[in-house]
Amino acid sequence: MEKQRRHLAIKQIIANRTINTQSELASAMRKEGFKTTQATLSRDMKELGIAWVYTPSGAKYMLSPEQEEERLTTLIGFEIEQIDANENVVLIKTLPGRAQGVAEIIDHLRLPSVLGTLAGDNTVFILPRSIKKIKETINALRSVLEKNKQA
Repeated sequence: MEKQRRHLAIKQIIANRTINTQSELASAMRKEGFKTTQATLSRDMKELGIAWVYTPSGAKYMLSPEQEEERLTTLIGFEIEQIDANENVVLIKTLPGRAQGVAEIIDHLRLPSVLGTLAGDNTVFILPRSIKKIKETINALRSVLEKNKQA
């Protein structure tokens, strides 16, 4: 579980700020409460598909877009506590403070049955494209969760 938390922290740091060196990433990780060695950080970056990319604003570390969806769906299973629904919306209960991340992951999945998401602190509301799509949406979400529990 610690490795998943560390990977999530690395992903969030890389996504939210410009990181030019492993030293900068290590420093940001320490500020987040993670003590990692350079070797561990290097392995984590390789596993996460973090690449050194040249951009118009200069070179920096970035998440590899090809592997992003796979990483996102792997992380979602650790953050969802419950999925429920009524005749209009699907409700997801998450770990405290993780609803926005889960909503973003669901948005990235681009499930055909989902119109959009709205997140609070530990609750995500999913608006299906149609009330006829509630069951399809729940099944799609549970399928993603089950697939990742087996991996």
